[in-house]
Amino acid sequence: MEANPCSAATQRLVDFRAAGVNRISLGLQALSDADLKTLGRDHTAEEGVQALATASAVFPGHVSADLMFGRPGQHPDSWEQELRALLGSASTLGHVSLYQLTLERGTELFARAARGEPLALPDADACAEMYNTAREILSQAGLHQYEVSNFAREGAASVHNQSYWLGKPYIGVGPGAHGRFVARGEGAAEREARVQTLEPEYWMREVERHGHGTRRRKPLSPPEVLEEVLVMGLRMNRGITHERWARFSGDVGLHEALASPEVQRFQDEGLLMLDERGVRASWEGIAVLDAMLPDLLLALQRHRWPLALPQHLGGQRVGRAQGGGEAGHVCGTAGVGDGTAGVGDGTTV
Repeated sequence: MEANPCSAATQRLVDFRAAGVNRISLGLQALSDADLKTLGRDHTAEEGVQALATASAVFPGHVSADLMFGRPGQHPDSWEQELRALLGSASTLGHVSLYQLTLERGTELFARAARGEPLALPDADACAEMYNTAREILSQAGLHQYEVSNFAREGAASVHNQSYWLGKPYIGVGPGAHGRFVARGEGAAEREARVQTLEPEYWMREVERHGHGTRRRKPLSPPEVLEEVLVMGLRMNRGITHERWARFSGDVGLHEALASPEVQRFQDEGLLMLDERGVRASWEGIAVLDAMLPDLLLALQRHRWPLALPQHLGGQRVGRAQGGGEAGHVCGTAGVGDGTAGVGDGTTV
């Protein structure tokens, strides 16, 4: 379950645990009152630390914290101090999700930028330094990176979110949710993307009138499915195995699909590994995944793919899209197909 610090009162958390919730993700975002105010958050840094302590007592070892960097006026030195303060206040913290601030339409920061107000956002080099600093500090604390934005202790990785990164089917539940599955009951043969109505009040009205809140359905072509598998799979440290790729690509292996001078250059530079295990980004490559993806996708698009997907359909999972407020992934990837929802560390609904 995801929660904001102001909604994480002890009794509420105890009730959630009694109801079967076994993991909670807190949207701390920052440990600076000034930055929290700038971001439009309704809690203070002290309230965030207290909520973290409360959650850790109720869900020991099963608490995740969301932090945002690249905030207006932020400096790498203050970011390092913030990370160490977080770890010092929650020694049993099992999981951390890091997001780089992006300006999203509909937020106050976006509106301020649109009005021409100076926001003093850190430049790309400073953000890269903050990202790599966080990777090193969290690793030293036993929170090892397993995905672009996610770090966990042994056994504390988000199983739910790995469904997205592994290309498994899932059903989006609730306003704004995205789903990827095969509607076999309707005679469909291809993977389908569905998007739910974003606004809660309209979603409820559509459910009452039509029995569902699905706003858009889009069959995904084989190339679109493979693009999603590649983009999402490379977010993980382990990347994509040959076996998993074959479930989606049929007879076209990774070596053939990614045969291009650009991909070879990434390998020569030590950013990408394509070997007997599969394909994955190196430690350095994870940090620049955004820059590599256009060339990787272009390599895929050079192939003429079959008109039908291989029959690899499995059971369906139930989940909902996880939002990050104004947060975006460090190496946030552009959506492919109909666009992929951003995911945090939330658990199943």
